[in-house]
Amino acid sequence: MAFSQEIIDYAESFTSDESGVLRELREHCYANFEDRSMLSGFVQGRLLSMFSHMIRPQVVLEIGTYLGYSALCFAEGLADGGKVITLDIQEDTNAVARSFVEKSEYADHIEFHLGFATEIIPSLDETFDLVFIDADKPNYSTYYDLVIGKVRPGGFIIADNVLWSGKVIEPDMDENTRALHDYNRKVLADSRVENILLPIRDGLMVARKI
Repeated sequence: MAFSQEIIDYAESFTSDESGVLRELREHCYANFEDRSMLSGFVQGRLLSMFSHMIRPQVVLEIGTYLGYSALCFAEGLADGGKVITLDIQEDTNAVARSFVEKSEYADHIEFHLGFATEIIPSLDETFDLVFIDADKPNYSTYYDLVIGKVRPGGFIIADNVLWSGKVIEPDMDENTRALHDYNRKVLADSRVENILLPIRDGLMVARKI
């Protein structure tokens, strides 16, 4: 069922609040960026933070920084001495992300890389506890292939936007929709993982490496 805005507002009202820095960042995004839908947002951000607190990751890899909101959410649940490695190609939004991270208590735990993820990921000598894919849709399957071998057994790969506003069930698919549908099929068919597709916001595919 599709939830009414009243039910969504109710759910938000019974969800633990975000930090002051996250609130400021979210309000800054909504006031200044036309592509504001790219931000994880309040409820999804609290869910990502909850995932991180449950997993207690030592190393998180985020593919797609945007304004740094989700990176800050993941940082909240890091194990002692843990870090978030976040990758992006956009200098302007990356500068905003860095400025808000510097205001937070996690400035020493978030590592920024600017460049193409397909080039950066192979150079990272890390084992990942949690990977978050939220970047260009045609490369989702490529990113999955690049990280799966670097994720520890029991680690997680989470991909955002996998329902793509419901377009994944329409017969005529554009490039982005087809790529996301193919990604969902790929994860489901991969015997190395167990997965669940959560119909939250624009869809989260959560895969646990066996």
